[in-house]
Amino acid sequence: MSFWLIHSSDTENGGFFNCLAEDGSVYDTNKYVWMLGRQVWTYSRLYNEIEAYRKKDILDVAQKAAEFLRRYAKRDDSRCYFSLTADGKPVKLQRTIFSESFYVMAMAEIGRATGNKEYEDEAVEMLRCIVKWHETGDLPDGHLPLEGRAECSPLSSPMIILGIVSQVCYCFPQHNAEFGHWKKTAVEEILKHIQRNGTVILENVTPQGQEMSGSAGRLMNPGHALEAGWFLLEYAEEIGSAELRNIALEKFIKLPYEIGWDKDHGGLFYFLDADGYTPVQLEWNMKLWWPICEAMISFLMAYKVTKDEQFFDTFKKVMKYALNSFKDAVHGEWYGYLNQRGCVTHNFKGGPFKGCFHVPRTLYMCQKMLNEIILELSASGNN
Repeated sequence: MSFWLIHSSDTENGGFFNCLAEDGSVYDTNKYVWMLGRQVWTYSRLYNEIEAYRKKDILDVAQKAAEFLRRYAKRDDSRCYFSLTADGKPVKLQRTIFSESFYVMAMAEIGRATGNKEYEDEAVEMLRCIVKWHETGDLPDGHLPLEGRAECSPLSSPMIILGIVSQVCYCFPQHNAEFGHWKKTAVEEILKHIQRNGTVILENVTPQGQEMSGSAGRLMNPGHALEAGWFLLEYAEEIGSAELRNIALEKFIKLPYEIGWDKDHGGLFYFLDADGYTPVQLEWNMKLWWPICEAMISFLMAYKVTKDEQFFDTFKKVMKYALNSFKDAVHGEWYGYLNQRGCVTHNFKGGPFKGCFHVPRTLYMCQKMLNEIILELSASGNN
């Protein structure tokens, strides 16, 4: 975290610079709303839950960034831009709900940290918009539908909805009555991605839950499946469903790891094809920081829930690869992009899609789970 605390803050305009080079210098002053929202969430969550980060200067920086988001990121129709100039002018808009989703996460957690109801209202109103857009497919983006474009339900959409609904309900339990059922709906949509008699998790399916044709239909993203796995496992524990717990463990944690782990060089492939073809994505065999982060969370959570030593052994294996391959012991933080053999290909620490989120969230969650596991084992008399 010190890497971001030292190098990232824009003291002139507010918000954060997230395009940071290996040593923390700013190589591009454009700001990316995904990263801004995630960084506000990270600072606020650590402020809320870890004593060492419960400092006024951390909360002040997070709140100034939240105000920058409120002022510049959101349009009148509640769409959020993908990128902005340093002083907040819009640069790009995406045709997805992710900028808006990370806006929700930011507002909910800063709202919990400050007690300011305006942030709570921002989170709730944006969540209502996202749910409506997802239900109707009517995302205001100014693009005409294309005749040949197949209807597609990507795994990332219900996964992020499950995540942000859980976030709002965690921060403000009084909204569970309104949004709680959307967790169940999102879970149902996630489970449609179990295909081919339970042997694969496909990234894209039809809205009816059928396999799509072509390379897009055969696409597998082990990192997304693992992230969905721990989302599902958390929800299974929340509702006490042994059936959903087993699906999360077997289909969304063990299976993507078994398919996606590179047995020759270690790490998780970024993309794979269910029929064994080379994926069309040029970066398919690269090793990225965020799938390995999701694997660490997934396997430690699986061990915490089951106490099955195999899950803990896999967690240690994944963690060892992560720390040996991604961590920069000289400048701090992790590199984000490696080739198949594990050599760094991009030495920046922050960019349009990598920021202050996956690494600190993973370390925070794993530390918290390990402490809880130690207490549970001590209480049961195990060393």
